[in-house]
Amino acid sequence: MTTALPTGEKLGADWALQDPRDWLECLEVTTRAVLRDSGIPASAIIGIGTACTACTVLPTRRDGTPLMYDDHWAREPHAWCKLWKHHAAQDWADRITALAHERKEPWLATYGGKISSEWLLPKVAQVAAESPTVARAAEQWVEAADWIVWQLTGVQTRNACCAGYKGLWDAERGWPTADFTAAVHPGLADLAEKLGPVLPIGQRAGTLTAAMATRLGLHPGIPVAVGIIDAHAALPACTATAAGDLVAIMGTSCCHIVCAEDRVVVPGMCGVVKDGALPGLYGYEAGQAGFGDHFAWLSRLLGAGDPGHAALARDAAALGPAGSGLLALDWWNGNRSTLVDAHLSGVLVGLTLDTTPAQIYRALIEGLACGTRVIIEALTAHGVPVQRIIASGGLPEKNPLLMQVMADVTGRTIQVARSAQAGAVGAAIFGALAAGCDHGGHDDLSAAAAAMGGLQGTIYAPEPAHAPRYQALFSEYQRLYSYFGSTNPVMHALRAWAKPGLG
Repeated sequence: MTTALPTGEKLGADWALQDPRDWLECLEVTTRAVLRDSGIPASAIIGIGTACTACTVLPTRRDGTPLMYDDHWAREPHAWCKLWKHHAAQDWADRITALAHERKEPWLATYGGKISSEWLLPKVAQVAAESPTVARAAEQWVEAADWIVWQLTGVQTRNACCAGYKGLWDAERGWPTADFTAAVHPGLADLAEKLGPVLPIGQRAGTLTAAMATRLGLHPGIPVAVGIIDAHAALPACTATAAGDLVAIMGTSCCHIVCAEDRVVVPGMCGVVKDGALPGLYGYEAGQAGFGDHFAWLSRLLGAGDPGHAALARDAAALGPAGSGLLALDWWNGNRSTLVDAHLSGVLVGLTLDTTPAQIYRALIEGLACGTRVIIEALTAHGVPVQRIIASGGLPEKNPLLMQVMADVTGRTIQVARSAQAGAVGAAIFGALAAGCDHGGHDDLSAAAAAMGGLQGTIYAPEPAHAPRYQALFSEYQRLYSYFGSTNPVMHALRAWAKPGLG
């Protein structure tokens, strides 16, 4: 929900909400359909793993009941679940960043020195400031990943993946201090008490309750894994279980995750969490807040005249490297890494009266590839090795032009995950870990990944002949990246002027 609640209340600019009842309905419909269509009996299910977007957070009662279930709160937008791409808390993210710098908070460097509006604390701070009655009524602030596991097991857990990457939690330091959260907003002095203890990924959270077993068509008592972020779950599905394996999960947005043996500071990262993505390693997360969404935008823009992605790809391929006459900054949904600024917006340079949809399509692809290269170079420049790149998600399956341009612009060979649903496969792998060998599963993540994950035979290698043109294009991309991202605040001004007319 980006414009209004089901009850009609209007939402402001940059809002994005969900209804948790939809998640449970999805679990029921999907699980029963999988059992029915596959012919697999319910008795064969030995473990359950789930993966979910983050930070997708909702305020609940102490027993996990979402506030918006209550008629008293149903018309209050802040009582609903805020989706990861709820960017209306950007001002709070900026304030939290400034405060953390001022106080020299030790955890700030873990996040590259900047806090994102997509994370837990800015979203909760926005609620405390704009709807203090909701903030007081919220007895728990729960990640969607953990809420779903809570509904399955009847046991509240909080996973280290969401807590570390989106909640500013650290295994050694814990949550930000009450002194800091109170300085952010007086209503948040007790925030840590509403978050609770954290469990590592790969552990068993509990077992399936009788009520949920009946709803899903399964047997009660099935082990259920601790939750995990959907993108991070993709790593074992891609057989990426070693340091230096970077997985790019390409969907509406793109998440880039690589693990290393050491913790270093990399500007603009979404977090560095020990055991957050793979046990025993530090997981580095970066991302592009818009990826496939760029192509959806172009389709909407073209409307009835949309020639379709196949025709656009064919005509765009014929243009050749940097042959569109255009250059795009891939910020249609803000910049997640390395600038960490949701107020940034897209740039398309070189438009003329003769510009065609195929030229725009190619420019968007090349802009996304340049954005990925910025992230890779930021990692390697600060001591995080990137030795292998694996792409997963729907786009690598559907868009070979995108994948070839990604290889050409980055100068890296790219492999493709065997399953387009790598997040789901990874969740199943963690479900097998929750079951353990004694129940037909696995005790070791690498063994589970080898048995259940895999890669396609398709490999995209950079074309040497394209390197000079793409190096020149990337140099111009970097120039615009710096100018619009740091030097000229025009995008912030434009968005501020537009807000009164939105929604």
